[in-house]
Amino acid sequence: MARAEPRAVSERATSAEDIAKRRYLESTGRRRFVRFWADFIRRRPLGTAGAVLIIVMLFAAAFADVVAPYDPTAINFPDLLKPPSPEHLLGADNFGRDVFSRVIFGSRTALLVGFTSSLVGCTLGLVLGVASAYLGGRTDQIIQRLMDVLLSFPLIVIAIAVVAALGTGEDKIANVIAAITVPIVPRVARVVRSSALSIVQMPYIEATRSVGAGAIRIMFRHIAPNVFAPYLIMLTAFLGQAILLEASLSFLGLGVFEPTASWGLMLRGAGMQFLEQAPWLAIAPGVAISMAVFGFNLFGDSLRDALDPRLRTG
Repeated sequence: MARAEPRAVSERATSAEDIAKRRYLESTGRRRFVRFWADFIRRRPLGTAGAVLIIVMLFAAAFADVVAPYDPTAINFPDLLKPPSPEHLLGADNFGRDVFSRVIFGSRTALLVGFTSSLVGCTLGLVLGVASAYLGGRTDQIIQRLMDVLLSFPLIVIAIAVVAALGTGEDKIANVIAAITVPIVPRVARVVRSSALSIVQMPYIEATRSVGAGAIRIMFRHIAPNVFAPYLIMLTAFLGQAILLEASLSFLGLGVFEPTASWGLMLRGAGMQFLEQAPWLAIAPGVAISMAVFGFNLFGDSLRDALDPRLRTG
């Protein structure tokens, strides 16, 4: 009787596993996508809160012309340093410009620089990491030593050096994006390489190589898709870092210039000059930066837990 019970438990476990496999194979990609996000919302409330902050930010940036009550560059001297009121929800700056409207339009600058630099930097890191892991040998050594050099400097130091070398100006936002992209590349390349090294040793990679597949096909058809999870996690994580770097560069005078609405530029100008007289000029962009970075970090951490099998919980 005692022997029969473990056998029954084993049969039920096998049956449940078969049912789960059959359901997974029968379900479409759309159903699996919906199931993943439904499970994400149910099990990870902090990640969901971060996603809500990101959605609000995206909505504000996409519909800034509708949401913002005023033109962010319109100068109105009668409203000079006006405190928060029903007319100006977050007050007005030293040129009479509505702070709330500038915060809304500043989300466009933050997302443009953040998304572009994170996407380009993480994609370049993916390519270098996969190539380094697959090619190995001297190529791997050269790539990794170059990554070591870049990793030896903090993010902000490399960003300042790059933007100082490329130059700044009103129409040179591409230089700001490049300055933030460069320090992201080695950090992503290292993570992707560590994941790709175990995949390179898999039997199906040897089988693919034995049938005559080229290196490019193997790297980007068979290895790259299997390291997409860490790539996606790093992408979301560095979005917040990129937004913070853009604000830091603008604060230092190496980012965007007036009259462009930028959170870092708002902190650097009137936010510092009139800190005691009009503290709302610094509080509004500071809170916007904090909430944006906080949202991306929460979402990125929860997405990592959901996608990494070693970190999943029941």
